[in-house]
Amino acid sequence: MTTNSQSILQAAVVRLLKPLVRLLLRHGVSLGAFMDLAKRVYVELALHEFGIPGRKPSISRAAIITGMTRKEVTRIAGLPLVSDAAVQDTYNRAVRVIGGWVRDPAFLDADGQPASLPLEGATGSFTALVRRYSGDVPVRAMRDELLRVGALEQAPDGRLHLASEAYVPAHADADKIGILGADVADLIATIDHNLTHTPERSRLQLKVAYDNLPREPLETFRGAAAGEAFKLLQRFDRQLSALDRDANPVVEGTGRMRAGIGIYYFEEACDTDSQD
Repeated sequence: MTTNSQSILQAAVVRLLKPLVRLLLRHGVSLGAFMDLAKRVYVELALHEFGIPGRKPSISRAAIITGMTRKEVTRIAGLPLVSDAAVQDTYNRAVRVIGGWVRDPAFLDADGQPASLPLEGATGSFTALVRRYSGDVPVRAMRDELLRVGALEQAPDGRLHLASEAYVPAHADADKIGILGADVADLIATIDHNLTHTPERSRLQLKVAYDNLPREPLETFRGAAAGEAFKLLQRFDRQLSALDRDANPVVEGTGRMRAGIGIYYFEEACDTDSQD
């Protein structure tokens, strides 16, 4: 990498670290704790992705490419794994349940909208929905989770209504942070892929932005953008769900791939006088 490329990369890292560090400081994560996490990732990738082909991963090579001592690499490699698998599993299963409720004719009303469902029943019930789209997760646990995040409402007669076609935790910081980790990782992985592949093999990475906008019309644009983006994602959701083996076990093909499209809105003040 040239000196200029190194400088640009470092500037890019500083830019992406600013919102991350702001979040870490807000949640009381110290520099020392962040450094420990960064070391874990450096050691993990050095051992498992940057080894010499044909040779077993070695502590010595990991020490060389990370700049750490062999003693430090050994210590870090022996630490317990840090995982948000439980949060991601809950998120994925909840999304599948909501998606099935929105798309599957077995759970739609006469107008093609998500029907209100009784909790129990062999067919056309919330129990049948969860068992079809969420595997072995207890039905009441899924009901409680969707109620907790505001995606589900329960009527006095016990029937369940879909309140939101998106699984977005309204109040739980832990859940939102878990989603943040997955979404930002996907975006950075796409950028890394595009940096290392030809244009013919690049992945979708587009953005529309302007930097001299008045504050007042943005509220209207923000709402309109959210509505249009949601409609677009619903279309993509229908296409991908038709190919997903969990939803359609008869789908043929090789390998097991993960793919998707994410859309996000951003907004910030360009001068200090306009900040709240």
